[in-house]
Amino acid sequence: MKQTMIWSLIWFNVVLLLGFALKQTSRVQAQAFQRPPDLLMVPGQLAGGQGVVYVVNTTTGDLSYITFNDANNRITAMRPLSLVNAFRAVSGGR
Repeated sequence: MKQTMIWSLIWFNVVLLLGFALKQTSRVQAQAFQRPPDLLMVPGQLAGGQGVVYVVNTTTGDLSYITFNDANNRITAMRPLSLVNAFRAVSGGR
């Protein structure tokens, strides 16, 4: 009975050691995970009456917009504009 208990404890420790070793070697995969951005979407209208959705990425501080062009049935998107740089320029670079 004692011998069975000792061998079961030895095997349990081996399993724990293997689990610990596997967790330490898979650290690179855990660091590669990136959190999805937080987006703030605000509907609006352009001067011509065309609908638009303003998209603010609060993670990176970028502003963009998306609109639907009725003439050729296409979605148009603006390249992201850095709000951090824009506010820095307005404040005099402080």
